[in-house]
Amino acid sequence: MDLRFSAEDETFRKEIAQWLRDHLTGEFEAVRFRGGPGDEDAFLDERIRWERKLGEAGWTCVGWPREHGGRGLPLSQEVIYHEEYARSGGPGRAGHIGENLLGPTLIHYGSAEQQQRFLPGIVAGEQLWCQGYSEPNAGSDLANVQTRAELVGDEWVISGQKVWTSWAEWADWCFVLCRTDADAPSHSALSYLLVPMRQPGIEVRPIEQITGTSEFGEVFLDGARTARDNVVGAPGEGWKVAMGTLSFERGASTLGQQLLFQNEFDEIVRIARENGAARDPVMRQRIADVYVRLRIMRFNSLRTLHDIDPTQLRPEQMIAKLYWASLHRAMGKLAMDVLGPDAEIADGEPYDLTPLQRRFLFTRSDTIYAGSNQIQRNIIGERALGLPREPRR
Repeated sequence: MDLRFSAEDETFRKEIAQWLRDHLTGEFEAVRFRGGPGDEDAFLDERIRWERKLGEAGWTCVGWPREHGGRGLPLSQEVIYHEEYARSGGPGRAGHIGENLLGPTLIHYGSAEQQQRFLPGIVAGEQLWCQGYSEPNAGSDLANVQTRAELVGDEWVISGQKVWTSWAEWADWCFVLCRTDADAPSHSALSYLLVPMRQPGIEVRPIEQITGTSEFGEVFLDGARTARDNVVGAPGEGWKVAMGTLSFERGASTLGQQLLFQNEFDEIVRIARENGAARDPVMRQRIADVYVRLRIMRFNSLRTLHDIDPTQLRPEQMIAKLYWASLHRAMGKLAMDVLGPDAEIADGEPYDLTPLQRRFLFTRSDTIYAGSNQIQRNIIGERALGLPREPRR
């Protein structure tokens, strides 16, 4: 494909870049470059207000079809939007899960009634979502979820536990993968339910991490309820819908992620020049290696976004998570080595960390969450290369 952008695309780039410059000021000046990995609970109130500001101006859900409240941007301009958002220091999006995961899922798999009810709140930045997938004994192996839901009259009654649930403490709704048929085989027993978070029967316990933040939480469901119609697809189709949701994570926002990594890299280079680390030939080689890997990430993302079915992962897309997780972990280690002894010193009391320190600690988890590196290699081997499945014990 042609990786260059058209004149029309570049005009659009100027438009979104100017809007961001004009509005990431005043009350939103403080949120610039905040809310990223390891910093997710920073300036929550301001970032939620920022989400609504984006909604008011029509800068949420830019790739969604117009009939669902989006701008209907072509993929090239959707990529530009995410790039310029990252370049300008736009804060971590409070509405990321609703906009990039749940919304596209409802557009592809949801009923007209579900689309009419839930999509406008996401577009307006007024409804926050979290994802109820992982469990203590079902992380990368989602087919093993044990949370159960039983249809009682006109409601699903749900019991079980979810863990590592981002934004659970602040979300209005959660999409929950659960078991609705005790007698069906593993995959066909699952359903995908939309569950209100603020109700009796739901308890959220924040999980504090080594960064000192706690954007994750454990969610305990003990008789939580949701309406009969709040199942996406038919009961028993939860696996198909859940896999569709995961495929949307590999969308155009990947290019914004690459720019966030680029911002981190620029900071590493700046420090290396200031403290003399850049004069060390071994360190210079490591910096050059990260630069090359960042460019590969960008070009491969552009290549794999061309002419795709967003509900399906092509073989070449399956390397994305393994690639960027390993790259980001290496960047975290590089940052600490560039800082040298200063990497061991907190920025303030009692446990204030610099942005690079927070990123380093967070990158330890990159190769675990959303499918560990080992699971990613299994997926590549089995689904992309057609190798025999790993023996099941």
